[in-house]
Amino acid sequence: MNSSRRLLPSTSALAAFEAVARLGSFTRAAAELDLTQGAISRQVLALEAQLGRPLFARDGRRVTLTPEGADYAEEIRAALRQIRSASLGLVANVRGGILNLAILPTFGTRWLMPRLPEFLEANPGITVNFATRIGRFDFAETGLDAAIQIGQPDWPGADSTFLMTEDMVPVCAPGHREAHGLAGPEDFARTTLLHMASRPTAWERWFRDRGLEPPAQGGMQFEQFAMVTQACMAGLGIALLPEFLIGQELRAGALERMTPEGFRNRDAYYYVTPRARSTYAPARIFRDWLVEACAEAAR
Repeated sequence: MNSSRRLLPSTSALAAFEAVARLGSFTRAAAELDLTQGAISRQVLALEAQLGRPLFARDGRRVTLTPEGADYAEEIRAALRQIRSASLGLVANVRGGILNLAILPTFGTRWLMPRLPEFLEANPGITVNFATRIGRFDFAETGLDAAIQIGQPDWPGADSTFLMTEDMVPVCAPGHREAHGLAGPEDFARTTLLHMASRPTAWERWFRDRGLEPPAQGGMQFEQFAMVTQACMAGLGIALLPEFLIGQELRAGALERMTPEGFRNRDAYYYVTPRARSTYAPARIFRDWLVEACAEAAR
């Protein structure tokens, strides 16, 4: 066997090594890959023997990467990501392009998914794969082609295309306003305020924009949109929520607007593309469709 073949490990051994390196445990790697711990251990030992050097330092049940192992893990992780992406692209659609898109979970489920069939019908050669990302990330480390994010258009190394603004409105469960005597905005501080972690200063800004002092008591904090919405519908307090994401609850009467006016979030939604993928056709085609869909929704 020539040297190049000798230094070409099996993908199963590389996958086992990458999982142990990432998870720091043979047991957790075995669970993730649906193999026995012994099988994972044998794969890693065979890989170390093939390479002629240890990749892990072992101390009882504790394993840590050697310096060489850490460098190797980073390279192998990127290589496996490319292999998976290429394989997925071949299996998913041999005739069209693949768009690997990062989305915000609530925007994706509530706004994008109901409209996506229109795009796929118009572009049958493009397959869209989704990953959830909240906040900025390094495109180079993910294999993603584009992202839909809320924030400012200043993502380093990327181009940001404006999609839409976000208007926040105060809402409550039916009967909550009457039960707590909330006649107007000046009374809102007397009930529990429900906060979204992604918009931590929304209530403070809402009060100050109306010349009112924000309450000293913080209220309840929620990491997820779905949780704060359910809490509001359950009557746990009042919430400031993006109007375009709660249309269903407002129409069904599960939530009620507490004031006719809301306020505009300083951040907006953008379609972000790394400059390295600026000419990638599926990303450009989806961007053009998405911009038009957002403009249509705003009309």
